[in-house]
Amino acid sequence: MDLSKHAARALEDVRVLDLAGQIGVYCTKLLADLGADVIKIEKPEGDPTRHLGPFFHDEPETEKSLFFFHYNTNKRGITLNIDTRDGCEIFKQLVKTADIMVETFEPGYLDGIGLGYSVIRDIRPSLILTSITPFGQTGPYSKFKGSDIVGQAMGGLMNLMGWPESAPTIAPYLGYFAASLLGGNATLLALYYRDATGEGQHVDVSMQQCIAIGLETALPHYDINRYILRRGGLYYTPINPELGPGLRRVYRVKDGYISCMPVVQRFEEWDRLVAWMDNHGMAGDLKEEKWRDVEFLRRHQDHFEDIFGAFLASMTRLQIIEEVHLQGTRKLFALPVNSAEDVVNDPHLKARMFFPEVDHPELGLSLTYMGRPYVLSETPWSIECRAPLLGEHNQEVYEGELHMSHQELILLKQSGVI
Repeated sequence: MDLSKHAARALEDVRVLDLAGQIGVYCTKLLADLGADVIKIEKPEGDPTRHLGPFFHDEPETEKSLFFFHYNTNKRGITLNIDTRDGCEIFKQLVKTADIMVETFEPGYLDGIGLGYSVIRDIRPSLILTSITPFGQTGPYSKFKGSDIVGQAMGGLMNLMGWPESAPTIAPYLGYFAASLLGGNATLLALYYRDATGEGQHVDVSMQQCIAIGLETALPHYDINRYILRRGGLYYTPINPELGPGLRRVYRVKDGYISCMPVVQRFEEWDRLVAWMDNHGMAGDLKEEKWRDVEFLRRHQDHFEDIFGAFLASMTRLQIIEEVHLQGTRKLFALPVNSAEDVVNDPHLKARMFFPEVDHPELGLSLTYMGRPYVLSETPWSIECRAPLLGEHNQEVYEGELHMSHQELILLKQSGVI
C-alpha cells in the first residue's frame, strides 16, 4: 500500500496479522484504518464472514458481502491454512515480520497446532498477541463458545434492556463491537509499552467483561444495596422502585419518535417546559401552582405524561428540534430517534465527512461507507482501499516479501495450503 502521497498515519509502521473472526474483526479494522499494514489471513475457501449478508445487489457471492466489505477496508488479504504443517511454518515466517497478531480462536487452539503464545514469543519477543474470546483465556467459562447475544446475556446487559413485564431484549452486535473496541484499545496500550521497553505481551480480552464494565450503576447498586435494577422500557430505570418508574425517555411524534427527558427538579426548568407547551395552547392544568411541587408531580406522573405526550405527538421531530435547540430558548433535553435513513442523510455527519466514497474497480463503481469515529489532526484516519478479494495479495506477500518461488506457490495451492 503506497501511502507516500498522504500525511503520516498513526500506525503506518505497524504490521498486523489478522486471524480474527466476527468477535474481533472490528478491532483489526480500527488498526487498518489508522494506517497499519493488516494482513487478513483466510483459509483457501475464504473467511466465513464472506457469506454474511446483506450482499451487493442481493447477490450472495463470496466477493459481494457488504459485511465483509465494511469490516476489512485497508487490509491486504492472503489465503493460508495454518492447520497444515506447511501452513504453520509459513505463518511462523510471517510472525517474524509482524508487530501485532489478533486471533479469536477457542483458548488452547493455537497451542494445539504449534502456534501458541510461548512459540510466538520465542520467534518474535516484541510481538503483541491479542486474543479476543467470549470469556477470556482462563476461568471456568473459558472454553465455552459464545455469540454476540451470549456476551450481552452473560455480561448483564440484556437484563437491563426492554420492558419489566417481558423478556429482555438485545442490541445487535453490541457484544462483538465492545470486545473489538476495547481489544483495539488494549492492543494500542500494549504497543505503547512495547515501544518503550521492546517487550511484547499477550492481551487477553473477554467479551463478557467488556459488556459488564458498561452497566453504569447496575453493579454498584447490587453490591451496596442488594437492589437489582429492573428494565424500564420507555422510562429510565428507577434507582428506587418505591418512587415510581422514573421519567419517560421516548415519545411518539408525527413522524417517528423523540428522545425527550423533561428535567423538572428546579422551578425554572419546569416553568420553561410549561411555557413551551402553553405557547401551543396545550399545557392543560400544568400551569397550576401545585404542579411545581416535585413530589406532587411524582405522584401524578401518569397525568403529566398524558398531557406532555399529547403535546409532543402534535409536532414533527424537526419542529421539536428547531424549537428546543435551534431557537435556543427552551433549554430542554430533546433529540430525534434516528433511523438508518436519517443517519445517512444527517447534515451534521456529512459536514464531518463521516461517509467516504470507496472505489470498487471490480464492481465498476464506488460505494459509500461509514467512516471515521474520531478525527486525528496530525495522523489522519482514512480508508485507502476496499476489502481484499480472496487471496488477492498472495503473490505480493509470498513472492515479494517471503521470497517464495512461483513454483512453490503452485505446489502449496495444489496441496490446499494456500
